[in-house]
Amino acid sequence: MNATIRAITFDLDDTLWPFAPIGERIETALHAWFIEHSPRTAERFPIEDMRKLRERVFAEFPQHAHDLGLLRRLTIERALRESGDDPALASAAYAIFFRERNRVDFYPDAMDGLRRIAARLPVAALTNGNADLAAIGIAGLFRFQLGAREFGSAKPVPGVFLGACRRLGIAPQDVLHVGDHPQMDAAGAMRAGLRACWIDRGEHACPDDLPPADLHMTTLTALADWLDATQAHENAA
Repeated sequence: MNATIRAITFDLDDTLWPFAPIGERIETALHAWFIEHSPRTAERFPIEDMRKLRERVFAEFPQHAHDLGLLRRLTIERALRESGDDPALASAAYAIFFRERNRVDFYPDAMDGLRRIAARLPVAALTNGNADLAAIGIAGLFRFQLGAREFGSAKPVPGVFLGACRRLGIAPQDVLHVGDHPQMDAAGAMRAGLRACWIDRGEHACPDDLPPADLHMTTLTALADWLDATQAHENAA
C-alpha cells in the first residue's frame, strides 16, 4: 500500500474484543435482575423469549437502527409492560445492561497493539455499537469516539467515515480504518476514500464481489509491526 498514514480509526466490537461473550453476559445478568426485581417479567420472558422480543422491537423501529442503546431500552420497557410490571423499572435494568455491555475481554493481541499504534499515530473509535470507552477504561488512548447514535447513521454509510476524518482534521486518503467486517468496515471505508485494514478474526469471509482491503491482517500486533516498519522507512527517506 503506497500511502502515508497520518491517523487510524478503529472499529470496536469483534476488532478489539469479541462481542458474543458480552451478549451472553448481558442476557444472563438481565434475567437474574428480573428474577429478583420483576419476577413476572422473568417468567414471561426467559432468555430465549427476551431475545425474540428484542428482535421484534428492533424490526418495529428501523428508524432507530443506528441507536442500539435506545433499542435495548425500548425492549426492556416493552418486556416490563407486557408482563404487567412497572416500566419505570427500566432505568435500573438498563444500568445492568450498561455494566455488562462494557465488561470486555480483549483479544490477546489487542491492548499491546492498540497502545503501540496510539503511541505512534492519533486514533479514533468509529463504531456502530454502544460500547463506552470511558467505562471500559481505554478512552485515554483515543482522540474521540464517534458512534452511529451520535452521527445519526451507521457504517458503511460514507458520511460516518468522513465525519471522523473531519474531526481528525486529516484527509480521508491519509486515514486508515481498521475493522473486522469486510463490508461494514473495509469496503465502507474505501468507498469513502479512506484506506482500510481488514482485521480477519475468522468470523467473516470476504465476498468475492468486494474489492480487497488495502491491508489484510489477523492481529493488531501485525498492524503495529507494519506501521513501525513503514514509519521507519518514511523517516529514513
